[in-house]
Amino acid sequence: MLYLGFSLRNNLFVAPMAGVTDRPFRQLAKHMGAGLAVSEMVTSNSLLYGSAKTRRRADHNGEPGPIAVQIAGADAAMLAQAARYNVDHGAQIIDINMGCPAKKVCNVMAGSALMQDEALVARILQAVVSAVPETPVTLKIRTGWNREHKNAPVIARIAEDCGVQALAIHGRTRADQYRGEAEYDTIAAVKQQVGIPVIANGDIDSPEKARFVLDRTSADGLMIGRAAQGRPWIFREIEHYLACGEKLQPPLVSEIHAVCRAHLDDLYAFYGVATGVKIARKHIGWYTKGLAGSAAFRRAMNQLDEPDAQSAAVDEFFGRLAVAGDRLHYSSLIEAEGLRELAA
Repeated sequence: MLYLGFSLRNNLFVAPMAGVTDRPFRQLAKHMGAGLAVSEMVTSNSLLYGSAKTRRRADHNGEPGPIAVQIAGADAAMLAQAARYNVDHGAQIIDINMGCPAKKVCNVMAGSALMQDEALVARILQAVVSAVPETPVTLKIRTGWNREHKNAPVIARIAEDCGVQALAIHGRTRADQYRGEAEYDTIAAVKQQVGIPVIANGDIDSPEKARFVLDRTSADGLMIGRAAQGRPWIFREIEHYLACGEKLQPPLVSEIHAVCRAHLDDLYAFYGVATGVKIARKHIGWYTKGLAGSAAFRRAMNQLDEPDAQSAAVDEFFGRLAVAGDRLHYSSLIEAEGLRELAA
């Protein structure tokens, strides 16, 4: 797929997720079939550029391009400065966050709260596009502020007029948070009204759903977020289904184990021991969710504070599941004998 002048493997994008889409996760998702991965949002507050958290979020060393960095804020001048800063440090695409529904973001009129002020949206987009004229600027939004004010089509036209080169839309309003089901009619309406690429986002959790959303919206691509947590192979599954119309076999237990362990090693190296172990806990929880014995395993694993102990616990857990041999598939383990555990 040719996207903003870049040749991508496909039209499947990793959604930017705070605390999730760090460099180890982005690299893993790309390895597993994602065409593009957008970083977790980086603050536009220049006073935070020197913080360890901000430096990690902007760390793309060794990551295959194109490098897409998401910035967030409500001040046009500061966002323009943040865009220049990130381009100077390797960003090849600047994405602006107007889709995050979190209270701590919206309470300072950033994220999806910005959709309430269309004039401010225009000022921000104009400032950022002008600040990095040689770099594509993209925008992430929701369908609107609430169900009574679905102004995504208006925001989309403003974005196109300001020089934004692509648009991702989550099929919920800010007020919806992540409740209920995503709707795609608004995305389809936007696609009919603008000439820039439109990427559909929201509840895309299977190859069949991916096909449905593409058909329903005529979108140029799909953005996948929560469904990839603990399941990064979803990108290759969707890629294969869209290309061939057939579903891949689910991954073997041995592969899930190997993917999880490699991910943990990357997290320890990226964050250091103390933080790496803490970050790893949620990923281990996602990799094991639904598997027999996983609830008790997670309770015990969350008490471990050393990488070696954490890795050994993961090895022991997956070792028990693999006793039937490599032919036993992940989906079989979930379904066998009613052993599905949905504890968080």
